[in-house]
Amino acid sequence: MMIIDGEGCILGRLASITSKNLLDGEEVVILNAEKIMLTGNRDWAYAKYKQRIDRASISNPRDLGPKYPRRPDDIFRRTVRGMLPFKKSKGKTAYKGLKAFVGVPAEYADAELTSVPDAEFNNVKKGVELGEISKLLGATF
Repeated sequence: MMIIDGEGCILGRLASITSKNLLDGEEVVILNAEKIMLTGNRDWAYAKYKQRIDRASISNPRDLGPKYPRRPDDIFRRTVRGMLPFKKSKGKTAYKGLKAFVGVPAEYADAELTSVPDAEFNNVKKGVELGEISKLLGATF
């Protein structure tokens, strides 16, 4: 089992590393999902996720989908799901091995954390936390 602290990690890089580990059959737990960073301008990031959420009502107002998450842990899980072959059984079983949490639950408080140096937020000028985008989208966590 791999336990990763998401604080200060870039969303896409962390998601790609996570998806590779999941496909190898490893279980992955992500802590502090609200502190994962998105690179780029805050307004651009908000507009991107707001467009995804509004897409359901634009395409078919009476339809119930597609559903896009607002919470930071669910946004991370959805990002990883997009990097897996989710429609095949291999991807579905890999996706079940992923757990993401806002904050640090009591069961993982004393756990040994794995660092991901490839996903760290270094030498990047602009960035915004996933938790801030979630609050703008209306999530409560």
